[in-house]
Amino acid sequence: MKAILVLTDGTVYEGESIGQPGRALGEVVFSTGMVGYQQAFTDPSFRGQILNLTYPLIGNYGTNDEDYESSICQIAGLVVKELCAVPSNFRHQETLSDFLVRHNVVGIAGVDTRALTRKLRSVGVMMGAISTDETLAGALQRIKDNPYYGDIDFVRMVSTPKPYEFRPAEAPEEDEGRLKIAVVDYGIRVSILRCLYAAGCRPVVLPCTVTADDILAEKPDGILFSPGPGDPRVLDYATAAVKGVVGQAPVFGICLGNQLLGHALGGTLYKLKFGHRGGNHPVRDEITGRVRITSQNHGYALDAESMAGTHAQVSQVNLNDSTVEGLECPDLLAYSIQYHAEASPGPRDSRGIFKQFVQRIREPKRWREIQAEVC
Repeated sequence: MKAILVLTDGTVYEGESIGQPGRALGEVVFSTGMVGYQQAFTDPSFRGQILNLTYPLIGNYGTNDEDYESSICQIAGLVVKELCAVPSNFRHQETLSDFLVRHNVVGIAGVDTRALTRKLRSVGVMMGAISTDETLAGALQRIKDNPYYGDIDFVRMVSTPKPYEFRPAEAPEEDEGRLKIAVVDYGIRVSILRCLYAAGCRPVVLPCTVTADDILAEKPDGILFSPGPGDPRVLDYATAAVKGVVGQAPVFGICLGNQLLGHALGGTLYKLKFGHRGGNHPVRDEITGRVRITSQNHGYALDAESMAGTHAQVSQVNLNDSTVEGLECPDLLAYSIQYHAEASPGPRDSRGIFKQFVQRIREPKRWREIQAEVC
């Protein structure tokens, strides 16, 4: 079955339908990751986006029940060069084609994904539509008739509706000595919860709409503000919650959590031209000089100059474009990173940051020293 991908500016890419026939709508973005497509598809931070994968062959190792980052497929649509029909990995339980159909994902194959990536890099990400049953004019009209990606609060769509405590299935019942961490769910990945548990924490996951009083009522040893989708500038309730707890308990923000912390402290946010998505982004720690290769998935960033005069110090920067990759607020026992330390599937240069968070909670008087230690 034929399919088309139409961009806001009228550019059309023709190909073959994959997954579920029908229509998809979202912001068209690209990821440079060579592996980890199932983790990407189930990452809540991709909610509302049509994902273009630069690696030319997708589906070669199939999908399985262990590599989900959330319970459902989160992407709005998928664009690939070639879809592998016969996976050849001992862990695979399902073909990617069957996975897409089961999750009702509309996709297109046969597209020159690197040409599309060059387009998005030069012009910027934009809204788009995939369709197997529309004309070009119909798809363009559908894009115009629907809200722009940045105007939608996707966080409310992906957050847990009620609190729950995370415990791996294989974990013992005894929690003695574990730190209670309140995790505010703006689009949490399960691998983050696994990393927290492995570092000696007892994660209690809270809905995105909790207030500062709700969070503090849990009497946590520390607080983690999670990654999530969409424009942080429309999340006034989340910014207010972060502002209300900073200085009241140790705080750690990841990705969207980094942006919300900076915004709560007086910084300004802006949309990146094409974002950072993939597992090959170099980040330099300005305090230690260490460079990490990181996994990233975000389309917004903090303005570094706007953080001057606040309680926060820009502690890490992206070596590709000098964007803010981390904040340090020792006086408030708060810090954050823009990249994904859980790095599922990799690289794992940053996994030690979860142990660092535990160490900072246990030894708050050594907050500055611990930042300079290599985990």
